[in-house]
Amino acid sequence: MQLERTKLFNAAGDRDWGKRRMIGGNSTNLIELNNIKYDWAYRLYRAMMNNFWIPEEIPLADDARQYVLLTEDEQRAFNKVLSFLIFMDSLLTHNLPNINEYITAPEVNLCLSVHAFQEAVHSQSYGYILDSVVAVDVRDAIYNEWRGDSHLLRRNQFITDLFEEFIAEPSDRNLLRTVVANYILEGLYFYAGFGFFFVLGRQGKMLGTVSEIKFIQRDELTHLAVFRNIYLEIVRENPHLLTPELAVELREMMRTAVEHEVAWGQHVTGGRITGLTDGLLDAYIKHLANVRLRSLNLEPLYPEIKEHPMPWMESFAAINAMKTDFFEQRVTSYTKAGNLNWDEL
Repeated sequence: MQLERTKLFNAAGDRDWGKRRMIGGNSTNLIELNNIKYDWAYRLYRAMMNNFWIPEEIPLADDARQYVLLTEDEQRAFNKVLSFLIFMDSLLTHNLPNINEYITAPEVNLCLSVHAFQEAVHSQSYGYILDSVVAVDVRDAIYNEWRGDSHLLRRNQFITDLFEEFIAEPSDRNLLRTVVANYILEGLYFYAGFGFFFVLGRQGKMLGTVSEIKFIQRDELTHLAVFRNIYLEIVRENPHLLTPELAVELREMMRTAVEHEVAWGQHVTGGRITGLTDGLLDAYIKHLANVRLRSLNLEPLYPEIKEHPMPWMESFAAINAMKTDFFEQRVTSYTKAGNLNWDEL
Protein backbone atom coordinates (compact mmCIF):
# COMPACT_ATOMS: atom_id res chain seq x y z
CA MET A 1 0.00 0.00 0.00
CA GLN A 2 1.29 3.44 -0.91
CA LEU A 3 1.27 5.89 1.96
CA GLU A 4 0.25 9.54 1.83
CA ARG A 5 1.96 12.36 3.67
CA THR A 6 -0.03 13.66 6.58
CA LYS A 7 -1.76 16.98 6.03
CA LEU A 8 -0.86 19.96 8.13
CA PHE A 9 -4.46 19.95 9.33
CA ASN A 10 -6.98 17.29 8.44
CA ALA A 11 -10.41 18.85 8.89
CA ALA A 12 -12.03 15.49 8.11
CA GLY A 13 -9.95 13.76 10.77
CA ASP A 14 -11.39 11.69 13.61
CA ARG A 15 -10.55 12.68 17.20
CA ASP A 16 -11.52 9.25 18.54
CA TRP A 17 -8.20 7.87 19.83
CA GLY A 18 -9.58 4.33 19.59
CA LYS A 19 -9.57 4.63 15.80
CA ARG A 20 -6.06 6.05 15.63
CA ARG A 21 -3.43 4.09 13.73
CA MET A 22 0.34 4.35 13.42
CA ILE A 23 0.18 4.55 9.60
CA GLY A 24 -2.76 5.09 7.26
CA GLY A 25 -4.88 6.65 9.98
CA ASN A 26 -7.30 9.58 9.86
CA SER A 27 -6.16 11.91 12.61
CA THR A 28 -6.79 15.65 12.65
CA ASN A 29 -3.01 15.90 13.24
CA LEU A 30 -3.57 18.22 16.19
CA ILE A 31 -1.46 17.31 19.21
CA GLU A 32 -3.84 16.55 22.09
CA LEU A 33 -1.78 15.15 24.95
CA ASN A 34 -4.90 14.52 27.04
CA ASN A 35 -6.34 12.39 24.21
CA ILE A 36 -3.68 9.86 23.24
CA LYS A 37 -3.72 6.23 22.17
CA TYR A 38 -0.06 5.27 22.46
CA ASP A 39 0.76 5.86 26.12
CA TRP A 40 4.36 4.76 25.60
CA ALA A 41 4.87 7.70 23.22
CA TYR A 42 3.96 10.26 25.86
CA ARG A 43 6.16 8.56 28.47
CA LEU A 44 9.07 8.53 26.05
CA TYR A 45 8.45 12.16 25.12
CA ARG A 46 8.71 13.13 28.79
CA ALA A 47 11.86 11.03 29.21
CA MET A 48 13.46 12.65 26.18
CA MET A 49 12.62 16.14 27.40
CA ASN A 50 14.00 15.35 30.88
CA ASN A 51 17.23 14.26 29.20
CA PHE A 52 17.89 17.75 27.83
CA TRP A 53 21.57 18.70 27.92
CA ILE A 54 23.95 21.23 26.39
CA PRO A 55 27.30 20.03 24.97
CA GLU A 56 29.19 23.10 26.16
CA GLU A 57 28.32 22.19 29.78
CA ILE A 58 31.19 19.73 29.62
CA PRO A 59 34.72 21.25 29.76
CA LEU A 60 37.17 19.77 27.28
CA ALA A 61 40.41 21.58 28.15
CA ASP A 62 41.87 18.44 29.72
CA ASP A 63 40.96 16.45 26.60
CA ALA A 64 42.84 18.94 24.43
CA ARG A 65 45.92 18.40 26.57
CA GLN A 66 45.50 14.62 26.58
CA TYR A 67 44.81 14.23 22.85
CA VAL A 68 48.42 14.93 21.90
CA LEU A 69 49.52 12.31 24.44
CA LEU A 70 47.37 9.55 22.97
CA THR A 71 49.15 6.89 20.96
CA GLU A 72 49.10 7.24 17.19
CA ASP A 73 46.61 4.35 17.02
CA GLU A 74 44.35 5.97 19.61
CA GLN A 75 44.39 9.29 17.75
CA ARG A 76 43.60 7.53 14.48
CA ALA A 77 40.65 5.68 16.04
CA PHE A 78 39.43 8.84 17.80
CA ASN A 79 39.37 10.73 14.49
CA LYS A 80 37.73 7.97 12.46
CA VAL A 81 35.04 7.23 15.02
CA LEU A 82 34.09 10.90 15.20
CA SER A 83 33.98 11.10 11.40
CA PHE A 84 31.41 8.30 11.31
CA LEU A 85 29.28 9.65 14.16
CA ILE A 86 29.20 13.08 12.49
CA PHE A 87 28.03 11.56 9.21
CA MET A 88 25.28 9.43 10.72
CA ASP A 89 23.81 12.00 13.08
CA SER A 90 23.70 14.51 10.21
CA LEU A 91 21.88 11.90 8.11
CA LEU A 92 19.37 11.21 10.89
CA THR A 93 18.63 14.89 11.44
CA HIS A 94 17.68 15.19 7.78
CA ASN A 95 15.85 11.87 7.42
CA LEU A 96 13.65 11.70 10.52
CA PRO A 97 11.15 14.22 9.09
CA ASN A 98 10.79 11.95 6.03
CA ILE A 99 9.51 9.21 8.34
CA ASN A 100 7.48 11.55 10.54
CA GLU A 101 5.44 12.77 7.56
CA TYR A 102 3.82 9.34 7.23
CA ILE A 103 3.10 8.61 10.90
CA THR A 104 -0.57 9.34 11.68
CA ALA A 105 -0.36 9.42 15.48
CA PRO A 106 0.32 12.97 16.75
CA GLU A 107 1.83 11.79 20.04
CA VAL A 108 4.39 9.78 18.06
CA ASN A 109 5.03 12.75 15.75
CA LEU A 110 5.97 14.64 18.90
CA CYS A 111 8.58 12.00 19.86
CA LEU A 112 10.10 12.01 16.40
CA SER A 113 10.35 15.81 16.43
CA VAL A 114 12.29 15.72 19.72
CA HIS A 115 14.38 12.87 18.30
CA ALA A 116 15.43 15.03 15.33
CA PHE A 117 16.26 17.90 17.68
CA GLN A 118 18.45 15.63 19.79
CA GLU A 119 20.35 14.43 16.72
CA ALA A 120 21.07 18.08 15.97
CA VAL A 121 22.40 18.46 19.53
CA HIS A 122 24.66 15.46 18.92
CA SER A 123 26.04 17.15 15.82
CA GLN A 124 26.62 20.26 17.93
CA SER A 125 28.47 18.07 20.43
CA TYR A 126 30.82 16.64 17.80
CA GLY A 127 31.55 20.10 16.47
CA TYR A 128 32.32 21.29 20.00
CA ILE A 129 34.68 18.33 20.56
CA LEU A 130 36.53 19.04 17.31
CA ASP A 131 36.80 22.77 17.96
CA SER A 132 38.06 22.13 21.49
CA VAL A 133 40.35 19.13 21.12
CA VAL A 134 42.01 18.95 17.69
CA ALA A 135 43.79 21.35 15.37
CA VAL A 136 41.89 22.99 12.51
CA ASP A 137 43.54 20.88 9.82
CA VAL A 138 42.72 17.67 11.73
CA ARG A 139 39.12 18.83 12.17
CA ASP A 140 38.73 19.43 8.43
CA ALA A 141 40.25 16.04 7.65
CA ILE A 142 37.77 14.36 10.00
CA TYR A 143 34.82 16.01 8.24
CA ASN A 144 36.17 14.72 4.90
CA GLU A 145 37.18 11.25 6.13
CA TRP A 146 34.39 9.46 4.24
CA ARG A 147 35.81 10.68 0.92
CA GLY A 148 38.98 8.61 1.23
CA ASP A 149 38.02 5.72 3.52
CA SER A 150 36.22 2.98 1.56
CA HIS A 151 35.13 1.20 4.76
CA LEU A 152 33.41 4.34 5.99
CA LEU A 153 31.77 5.16 2.67
CA ARG A 154 30.47 1.58 2.17
CA ARG A 155 28.74 1.33 5.53
CA ASN A 156 27.34 4.85 5.29
CA GLN A 157 25.94 4.06 1.85
CA PHE A 158 24.20 0.89 3.08
CA ILE A 159 21.93 2.77 5.49
CA THR A 160 21.55 5.76 3.19
CA ASP A 161 20.30 3.51 0.37
CA LEU A 162 17.64 1.98 2.63
CA PHE A 163 16.39 5.44 3.56
CA GLU A 164 16.42 6.59 -0.07
CA GLU A 165 14.33 3.59 -1.15
CA PHE A 166 11.52 4.71 1.12
CA ILE A 167 11.77 8.32 -0.07
CA ALA A 168 11.52 7.11 -3.68
CA GLU A 169 8.64 4.70 -2.96
CA PRO A 170 6.79 5.48 0.30
CA SER A 171 4.90 2.20 0.69
CA ASP A 172 3.91 0.61 3.99
CA ARG A 173 6.41 -2.21 3.41
CA ASN A 174 9.25 0.21 2.69
CA LEU A 175 8.32 2.22 5.77
CA LEU A 176 8.65 -0.89 7.92
CA ARG A 177 12.06 -1.57 6.37
CA THR A 178 13.08 2.05 7.01
CA VAL A 179 11.94 1.85 10.63
CA VAL A 180 14.14 -1.24 11.11
CA ALA A 181 17.03 0.45 9.27
CA ASN A 182 16.78 3.36 11.70
CA TYR A 183 16.62 0.93 14.61
CA ILE A 184 19.77 -0.79 13.32
CA LEU A 185 21.53 2.53 12.94
CA GLU A 186 20.63 3.70 16.45
CA GLY A 187 21.11 0.32 18.12
CA LEU A 188 24.10 -1.22 16.39
CA TYR A 189 25.99 1.09 14.04
CA PHE A 190 27.07 3.54 16.73
CA TYR A 191 28.21 1.02 19.28
CA ALA A 192 31.74 0.06 18.20
CA GLY A 193 32.50 3.79 18.34
CA PHE A 194 30.85 4.22 21.73
CA GLY A 195 32.78 1.16 22.95
CA PHE A 196 36.08 2.69 21.84
CA PHE A 197 35.42 5.85 23.85
CA PHE A 198 34.34 3.87 26.92
CA VAL A 199 37.57 1.84 26.75
CA LEU A 200 39.52 5.11 26.72
CA GLY A 201 37.46 6.44 29.60
CA ARG A 202 38.00 3.32 31.65
CA GLN A 203 41.72 4.09 31.39
CA GLY A 204 41.14 7.67 32.56
CA LYS A 205 41.66 9.17 29.10
CA MET A 206 39.59 11.85 27.30
CA LEU A 207 36.99 11.96 30.06
CA GLY A 208 35.26 15.07 28.77
CA THR A 209 34.66 13.48 25.37
CA VAL A 210 33.56 10.29 27.12
CA SER A 211 31.00 12.31 29.09
CA GLU A 212 29.64 13.74 25.82
CA ILE A 213 29.33 10.20 24.46
CA LYS A 214 27.51 9.06 27.60
CA PHE A 215 24.90 11.77 27.12
CA ILE A 216 24.58 10.85 23.45
CA GLN A 217 24.17 7.15 24.21
CA ARG A 218 21.50 7.94 26.79
CA ASP A 219 19.57 9.80 24.09
CA GLU A 220 20.06 6.90 21.67
CA LEU A 221 18.42 4.51 24.13
CA THR A 222 15.20 6.54 24.07
CA HIS A 223 15.43 6.68 20.27
CA LEU A 224 15.70 2.90 20.20
CA ALA A 225 12.59 2.63 22.35
CA VAL A 226 10.67 4.98 20.04
CA PHE A 227 11.49 2.99 16.91
CA ARG A 228 10.99 -0.38 18.59
CA ASN A 229 7.48 0.67 19.59
CA ILE A 230 6.70 2.13 16.17
CA TYR A 231 7.75 -1.18 14.58
CA LEU A 232 5.71 -3.30 17.01
CA GLU A 233 2.61 -1.12 16.58
CA ILE A 234 2.81 -1.20 12.77
CA VAL A 235 3.13 -5.00 12.83
CA ARG A 236 0.30 -5.36 15.35
CA GLU A 237 -2.04 -3.15 13.34
CA ASN A 238 -0.93 -4.50 9.95
CA PRO A 239 -0.02 -8.17 10.52
CA HIS A 240 -0.10 -8.88 6.79
CA LEU A 241 3.03 -6.74 6.33
CA LEU A 242 5.40 -9.00 8.24
CA THR A 243 5.53 -11.89 5.81
CA PRO A 244 8.07 -14.69 6.35
CA GLU A 245 10.00 -13.26 3.41
CA LEU A 246 10.16 -9.79 4.96
CA ALA A 247 11.21 -11.25 8.32
CA VAL A 248 14.12 -12.94 6.57
CA GLU A 249 15.00 -9.68 4.81
CA LEU A 250 14.98 -7.73 8.08
CA ARG A 251 17.28 -10.27 9.73
CA GLU A 252 19.60 -10.11 6.71
CA MET A 253 19.68 -6.32 7.03
CA MET A 254 20.89 -6.82 10.59
CA ARG A 255 23.45 -9.40 9.44
CA THR A 256 24.85 -6.99 6.86
CA ALA A 257 24.98 -4.24 9.46
CA VAL A 258 26.88 -6.53 11.84
CA GLU A 259 29.40 -7.34 9.11
CA HIS A 260 29.86 -3.64 8.40
CA GLU A 261 30.15 -2.66 12.05
CA VAL A 262 32.62 -5.41 12.92
CA ALA A 263 34.76 -4.70 9.84
CA TRP A 264 34.65 -0.97 10.55
CA GLY A 265 35.44 -1.35 14.24
CA GLN A 266 38.39 -3.62 13.51
CA HIS A 267 39.56 -1.30 10.74
CA VAL A 268 39.42 1.66 13.14
CA THR A 269 41.10 0.00 16.12
CA GLY A 270 43.44 -2.28 14.18
CA GLY A 271 43.65 -4.60 17.18
CA ARG A 272 45.99 -2.05 18.75
CA ILE A 273 43.73 -0.42 21.33
CA THR A 274 44.34 -1.68 24.85
CA GLY A 275 41.19 -3.36 26.17
CA LEU A 276 39.43 -3.69 22.82
CA THR A 277 40.65 -6.70 20.85
CA ASP A 278 39.22 -7.76 17.50
CA GLY A 279 37.59 -10.77 19.17
CA LEU A 280 35.91 -8.67 21.85
CA LEU A 281 34.63 -6.22 19.27
CA ASP A 282 33.19 -9.02 17.12
CA ALA A 283 31.42 -10.66 20.07
CA TYR A 284 30.12 -7.32 21.38
CA ILE A 285 28.47 -6.33 18.10
CA LYS A 286 26.95 -9.79 17.62
CA HIS A 287 25.63 -9.71 21.18
CA LEU A 288 23.95 -6.38 20.48
CA ALA A 289 22.44 -7.72 17.24
CA ASN A 290 20.87 -10.61 19.15
CA VAL A 291 19.44 -8.24 21.77
CA ARG A 292 18.00 -5.94 19.12
CA LEU A 293 16.42 -8.75 17.10
CA ARG A 294 14.81 -10.33 20.15
CA SER A 295 13.28 -6.97 21.06
CA LEU A 296 11.57 -6.96 17.64
CA ASN A 297 10.39 -10.56 18.14
CA LEU A 298 12.78 -11.77 15.45
CA GLU A 299 15.10 -14.77 15.73
CA PRO A 300 18.67 -13.93 16.85
CA LEU A 301 21.45 -14.43 14.33
CA TYR A 302 24.24 -15.54 16.66
CA PRO A 303 22.98 -18.10 19.22
CA GLU A 304 26.58 -18.98 20.08
CA ILE A 305 26.94 -15.56 21.76
CA LYS A 306 25.40 -16.17 25.17
CA GLU A 307 26.54 -13.20 27.28
CA HIS A 308 27.77 -9.65 27.05
CA PRO A 309 31.52 -9.97 26.33
CA MET A 310 32.32 -6.72 28.15
CA PRO A 311 29.83 -6.55 31.03
CA TRP A 312 31.70 -3.68 32.68
CA MET A 313 30.60 -1.43 29.83
CA GLU A 314 26.97 -1.14 30.91
CA SER A 315 27.78 0.20 34.35
CA PHE A 316 30.61 2.38 33.08
CA ALA A 317 28.41 3.92 30.40
CA ALA A 318 25.88 4.85 33.12
CA ILE A 319 23.11 4.35 30.61
CA ASN A 320 20.28 5.54 32.84
CA ALA A 321 19.97 8.73 34.83
CA MET A 322 23.50 10.05 34.75
CA LYS A 323 25.27 13.35 34.72
CA THR A 324 28.98 13.89 35.15
CA ASP A 325 30.29 15.92 38.08
CA PHE A 326 32.90 17.73 36.02
CA PHE A 327 35.23 18.45 38.91
CA GLU A 328 35.46 14.87 40.13
CA GLN A 329 34.33 13.02 36.97
CA ARG A 330 31.77 10.91 38.77
CA VAL A 331 28.25 9.96 37.80
CA THR A 332 25.36 11.59 39.64
CA SER A 333 21.59 11.66 39.20
CA TYR A 334 20.39 13.96 36.46
CA THR A 335 17.01 13.02 35.04
CA LYS A 336 13.59 12.19 36.39
CA ALA A 337 12.96 9.90 33.43
CA GLY A 338 12.01 6.32 34.22
CA ASN A 339 14.58 3.60 33.80
CA LEU A 340 14.88 1.97 30.41
CA ASN A 341 15.37 -1.77 30.23
CA TRP A 342 18.40 -2.56 28.06
CA ASP A 343 16.97 -5.98 27.16
CA GLU A 344 13.85 -4.39 25.66
CA LEU A 345 15.58 -1.89 23.38
